[in-house]
Amino acid sequence: MTRLFAASLLSATLCTPVLAAEPAEVLSHYADMAAATYGDSLTAAKTLQAAVSALIATPSDTTLQAAKAAWIAARAPYQQTEAFRFANPVVDDWEGRVNSWPLDEGLIDYVATGSAVNEENDLATLNVIATPTFTLSGAEVDATTITPALISGSLHEAGGIEANVASGYHAIEFMLWGQDLNGTGPGAGARPFTDYAQGAGCTNGNCDRRAAYLQAATDLLVSDLDYIVAQWADDGAARKVVTTDPQTGLLAMLTGMGSLSYGELAGERMKLGLMLNDPEEEQDCFSDNTHNSHYFDGVGIRNVYTGSYTRMDGTTLAGPSLSDLVAAADPAVDMQLKAELDASVAALMAVKTAAAGGLAYDQMLEAGNATGEALIMGAVDALVTQTASIERAVTALGLSKPDFEGSESLDNPDAIFQ
Repeated sequence: MTRLFAASLLSATLCTPVLAAEPAEVLSHYADMAAATYGDSLTAAKTLQAAVSALIATPSDTTLQAAKAAWIAARAPYQQTEAFRFANPVVDDWEGRVNSWPLDEGLIDYVATGSAVNEENDLATLNVIATPTFTLSGAEVDATTITPALISGSLHEAGGIEANVASGYHAIEFMLWGQDLNGTGPGAGARPFTDYAQGAGCTNGNCDRRAAYLQAATDLLVSDLDYIVAQWADDGAARKVVTTDPQTGLLAMLTGMGSLSYGELAGERMKLGLMLNDPEEEQDCFSDNTHNSHYFDGVGIRNVYTGSYTRMDGTTLAGPSLSDLVAAADPAVDMQLKAELDASVAALMAVKTAAAGGLAYDQMLEAGNATGEALIMGAVDALVTQTASIERAVTALGLSKPDFEGSESLDNPDAIFQ
């Protein structure tokens, strides 16, 4: 603990009858929140796994819609975990296995004739579901049996290409919805349940292998989430990283907030797509669920600062927080940041509400859609504004200058079109 930080806490103690939280307490509670949020993500993924098994066992529009609903429900807790990224190396090393996007979906399954092809990716049109063997880096890969090990070991980011996303939420999303061929018009992907029918009712061929891929990808998601839950347990590696040194841990908390708020959410996930007017840049592009994912990212940022997380069962996990520490060091900064976090969540809720009312996120991206642009930029501006106050919170706590993730769409927008 630096002398400046210690002095600020001592000053707060002398001026108020309630002792400010200790950094170690804040970090311990932060790790507890991570364990709970990832734990809820695992629970929701297991529900999705059961729904996928039901779809495969009895393909019908009813079981397909149930699996889609389970996928959307699973996104809510997971997106709230994203504020634990960016400065937690255990999470950063793992995250690409479960939430990478966008993806060259032709790697996995059939795509519509005339679909754009990534000419820099030789595997962009592989269609492993229709291809039991293929060559990768000069070696033949046996894909006759589709397993979690095949997906994680041979397909995911094959050839070192990030667009070869074969695992995680978005691969499963594609398997449930199929391509969204509506551009910036209304409508999401419309994969028929008969893509999973066996025998004469099968559409688009290889229904048995398609079912095997969906099951394997879902099983892999569950096992990947089980791994990260263990990392936040009492003896887990992720918990140890953030709780060993208070200064490092507090900076990690604020860096995760600032990086998600600025470069990742405001920049790469929101402003970039708006600048390009490209529905392929929306995060949940097959399901048209992007509005929910963005909203829960914003909620997750606020959770970390306030030390409060509402669990899937409706209970609230609350405890010592960054807000407590900042309020002791500089009450004005704390009040401003809390107000700005509320404002960004409200702006993201406005996007969510509009989408629920019929204006889907990809429609908001359409060139000339003034309403959509105003909604998206309202959220972008709110996120950028709160990032400046996150930096002020770092200063108030006497921590070293943070290295937040950036985005050309915010930092050098002219470069986007060069």
